[in-house]
Parts: sequence; structure tokens; C-alpha cells
Amino acid sequence: MGRDMNHITRRCERAVVTAYRALRETGTDDLDAFRSCADLYRYHHPEASAGEAHRLVAEWIDHHVVQGAAGPTPGCACP
Repeated sequence: MGRDMNHITRRCERAVVTAYRALRETGTDDLDAFRSCADLYRYHHPEASAGEAHRLVAEWIDHHVVQGAAGPTPGCACP
């Protein structure tokens, strides 16, 4: 799992990936960690639908955690 997150420019994306990793490292199962991260995203983006939050969080977790990729990801327009 790549840990250098300096390349993640969106604050919400960095927060989601950091939270997911921390939850998994402390024993939270995958689905509960995912749901918590989707809730975290929606807390910062209340305008987002649950479906949008789930899609973005899934893409970010897959990209940064599963694949360990460091390139840009699709996502919201926030900085």
C-alpha cells in the first residue's frame, strides 16, 4: 500500500484515503470502513448524493489503496 500521499491534491480525497487506511489498520472490516468514509465525504460535501459519495470513495480506495497508484483520479471539484 503506497503511503506517500503528497500527490493527493483534494483535501476530501486525502481525508477519505487516510481514514480508510486507519480504520482498516485498527481492525475495522472493509465494508464498515468504506461506509464510514462515504459518510465522511458526505459530511464535507452535503450536496453529494449517497450514490455519488459511494462511487468516488470506491474509486479513490481502489486507486490509492488497492492499486497503490499515485496518479490523478476522477473526483469532485474541490481543492
